[in-house]
Amino acid sequence: MGKITKIKVECYSKEILKYLLLTGAVCIAATSPYFCVNLMKGILKAKPQKKKSVYAFDYLKKRGMIQLKREGPDVIIALTKEGRKRARKYQIDDLKIEKPKKWDGLWRLVIFDIPSSSRIIRDIFRRKLKEFGFYQLQKSIWAFPYHCNKEVSLLREFLGADKRQIQILEVSKLENDKNLKKYFNL
Repeated sequence: MGKITKIKVECYSKEILKYLLLTGAVCIAATSPYFCVNLMKGILKAKPQKKKSVYAFDYLKKRGMIQLKREGPDVIIALTKEGRKRARKYQIDDLKIEKPKKWDGLWRLVIFDIPSSSRIIRDIFRRKLKEFGFYQLQKSIWAFPYHCNKEVSLLREFLGADKRQIQILEVSKLENDKNLKKYFNL
């Protein structure tokens, strides 16, 4: 498999893992004992792009990310523990905060106290806040004008931090917020 094909298979694999994480196991109804044989024949005759998605399933299975089980006439495709872990990473990588058309006037402050023994977690968290567009008020205090509880909570859970280590505050007034308003174009 060439380098370009491998990259495309990895991209398909990423999407498959994310969808399996969202939907749980996928069940393919096999109405006859020849279902898998006919499915593979159809795939092999299909356009090259569809073949790549089959390669992606094979790629994921070989790496222990998914498992295929047969239950009677059905084929179940499910994430393994390692597959769920990888899919969550992809989910975090693609995480974005939607910005509403109008600001509600509240500031969201994320404060964190992650011990130096967990420096990697602290650095990942700080990097993701920068990606989201947060403004750093102090070393461990970051401000954002829009709803972000869901995204920060998901990130906190993924990193294995608890609510004592990472907290989200909503405040209606913030002293000297002119620089913040300018930064966020409010």
